[in-house]
Amino acid sequence: MEIPAGGWVLRPWRAGDEPALVKYANNRNIWVNVADVFPHPYTMEDAVAWLQFQQDRDPPTEFAIADADEAIGGIGLRLQTDVYRRSAEVGYWLGEPFWGQGIVTHAVRAMTEYAFERFDLVRLYATVKEWNPASARVLEKCGFTLEARLRRSFTKDGKTGDLFLYALVRE
Repeated sequence: MEIPAGGWVLRPWRAGDEPALVKYANNRNIWVNVADVFPHPYTMEDAVAWLQFQQDRDPPTEFAIADADEAIGGIGLRLQTDVYRRSAEVGYWLGEPFWGQGIVTHAVRAMTEYAFERFDLVRLYATVKEWNPASARVLEKCGFTLEARLRRSFTKDGKTGDLFLYALVRE
């Protein structure tokens, strides 16, 4: 399965993505903007474990953002459960050499369409750390609305800060 995303594609992670994953994910500038489950430094062992975890997931909810040559980032959905079952959290990252090219905007738009078509969802949401206005802008360009500022709601790299909660609701 490949989902077109501008000049790039979203595709399931696959064997052979390990070197690119290490090359781009092993970056402190990415790590400070993602959850602690995303390791730093990002090693080959981490890449192998991630790809093994992704094997045979049906339907897929985690995708590589890829150009014609390699995986250059990742995007995924965290489907919620129980009374939140019609919501999903969107998360993404992109290799630093590719920042500022509109790639993540295309990826979020494609993931949004996939999520609403494939799953019985009415709400997608994402959080953005206060020091990452570029990520907030991506969400705004994709139709997400700022719903809340979650004050002092996370701690990363020894700093406690605010999260901005963005959501897109399908009426």
